[in-house]
Amino acid sequence: MRSLWLAAALGIPMTAMALDYPASPRGDVVDTYFGTAVADPYRALEDLDAPQTRDWVNAQNALTLPFLAALPEREGLQQRLTQLWNYERFDVPAKAGGQYFYTRNDGLQNQAVLYVQKGSDAPRELLDPNRLSSDGTVALTQFEPSPDGRRIMYATAAAGSDWNEFRIRDVASGVDSSETLQRIKFSGVSWTQDGEGFYYSRYPDPPAELADKTSNRAVFDGLANQKLYYHRVGTPQRDDVLVFEMPDQPKWFIDGQVTRDGRYLIVTMRAGSGDKSRVYIRDLQQADAPTIKRVDSFDHAYQYIGHHGSLAYFMTDRDAPRRAIVSLDLSQAADAPWTPVVAETPDTIVNAKLAGGQLAVLSLHDASSRLTLYTLAGKLLGPIKLPGLGAVAEDFHCSHDDDELLFGYTSYNQPLTPYRASIKARSASAFRTLRLAFDPTQYVTEQVFYPSRDGTRVPMFISYRKGLKRDSRTRAFLHGYGGFDIAKTPAFDVSALAWMERGGVYAVANLRGGGEYGEAWHLAGTRERKQNVFDDFVAAAGYLVSQRYTAYPRIAIWGRSNGGLLVGASVNQNPQLWGAAVATVGVMDMLRFHKFTVGYAWTGDYGSSDDADGFGYLSRYSPLHTLKPGTAYPPTLITTGDHDDRVHPAHSYKYAAALQAAQAGEAPALIRIDTRAGHGSGKPVSKVIEEEADKLAFMWHYTAGSAESPSAP
Repeated sequence: MRSLWLAAALGIPMTAMALDYPASPRGDVVDTYFGTAVADPYRALEDLDAPQTRDWVNAQNALTLPFLAALPEREGLQQRLTQLWNYERFDVPAKAGGQYFYTRNDGLQNQAVLYVQKGSDAPRELLDPNRLSSDGTVALTQFEPSPDGRRIMYATAAAGSDWNEFRIRDVASGVDSSETLQRIKFSGVSWTQDGEGFYYSRYPDPPAELADKTSNRAVFDGLANQKLYYHRVGTPQRDDVLVFEMPDQPKWFIDGQVTRDGRYLIVTMRAGSGDKSRVYIRDLQQADAPTIKRVDSFDHAYQYIGHHGSLAYFMTDRDAPRRAIVSLDLSQAADAPWTPVVAETPDTIVNAKLAGGQLAVLSLHDASSRLTLYTLAGKLLGPIKLPGLGAVAEDFHCSHDDDELLFGYTSYNQPLTPYRASIKARSASAFRTLRLAFDPTQYVTEQVFYPSRDGTRVPMFISYRKGLKRDSRTRAFLHGYGGFDIAKTPAFDVSALAWMERGGVYAVANLRGGGEYGEAWHLAGTRERKQNVFDDFVAAAGYLVSQRYTAYPRIAIWGRSNGGLLVGASVNQNPQLWGAAVATVGVMDMLRFHKFTVGYAWTGDYGSSDDADGFGYLSRYSPLHTLKPGTAYPPTLITTGDHDDRVHPAHSYKYAAALQAAQAGEAPALIRIDTRAGHGSGKPVSKVIEEEADKLAFMWHYTAGSAESPSAP
């Protein structure tokens, strides 16, 4: 391998030298799909525990990390990111027993600390996860106080894993109960009204030979079988009561929620990552009561949002693609009809809860938030005024018996800020005021709409520093996602702010496949229609160029997870357009994604190569399979974590190996592999800053551009 110090010794810019990439382990694996042979030469990299994979990871990092560290922009960006990140941050408080529970980060703490506060009293530290590991890689992932506020369930995860451990802490003493609950993934918690126990979901123990595997092969091999249990505080996990299971459906996800009066258990099931659900009801006041099937198909989405009297309220997309609110009388027979409460409107409902005797409904209007109050009968009362063009975090907190609603608000120039609102007054004020290392009034956001390739009108947010002159020399940072019914609403991003500080434009495109305009918008970016997402993204770049915000050599693209897939497909389909590309924890092997970790749950959005039609459209855009040897691809940085148990690291490993082999130009094709890191959740702030500095330095360096601009596709 060419030594990187040689470039400096000769006075040659490192980025001008041809890189000698580490050799990737190759094999002769060929799969046949419906008569078509597909080679998979880098299959060996799927084995994360193999010595050759570990050696390959070390060799790639030995090339990439010094390369990124030597970029001239890197040091200044890390310093500025550290300054910008150093502000006091809070999440949205939960309220129970007259107490507020919330996390706070003083600025550069690796993990936020959990506090409890009674009324206007001074907050008291309840749990500091920074003390749970020496390197800051054990994170507090969720918490749920009991209804009376005496106890709190808290969950931790190590090295970015999706696997959680649950513990219960006494709030007054700060002492944990003796038990630790394990084998938990994708589970919420619902306390009983007496605060003596809760319902949660867990997986069975894996076979002994798989127990130490990092790649979650227990789920991959069909050994999921998530089950719903009741745990009583102070008892060992082995004594937990099995409440509900579907042994003939091992890949379904099961959740249980107790109604406010403690009488009913609402059991919901999902077959994948989407929100289509089945709903069963159990009367907890009747011994050995049967579980009644209320919805026994996955035709529509039903989300339980609250309970009053005998009525349970749900958000649904049944006969309402942009969602509506309905109620169900639990005292009636199993075939009782659903009663409409809040009808579908042109805005998309994303969440709703019972608050202060009313319904608080969170919706999206062209991808920005609206928070509106209705009576329990569905009469419109009016909006709660928000600070501006931004977004309310979907997980807001309230109680049917309390006038106070707690929510988080954010925008491109405002970090997530907790607010409290009075239901009666329909007014909101900040729960905490943030002290920032920048002046938010110096940044503006505008919303534009542009036509995609097929004429579809697509929204996009464009943010920049005041005084920007539209100029083809301006660098642009374009971001998107486009999948799984997830809306890209306005959100603060320290890296985007640092980009704008330097004079760049930050653009977020609301691509099809997301949840901005309901189920029709979502479906338009799924399965055989996935190409719409990539077309929307290219059209967003075209709009930025046509309106003279930037030029093609100066556009950097970034996406993570499903957004990493977006970047990979965009690099392959239009390599000439991008000045730089960064794909983070991306889904890159679309023929085998469903064979890793929880990938089987994504077939609702993607389809599957197990059927002929699925193979046909997946193979046409799969980033791993559409690279063309001898092509000059743009500067590309692939990032992942070696412990990612959601999007298997082999997606990034195999794509990086194939891209390095295919690259004909001098642009770098690098992979950065973070150790003791997963899909991104719970990553220590110190690691986040390092990764973001690498990402931004790479994008800024390679978007200097040239005098020539390629033609639009």
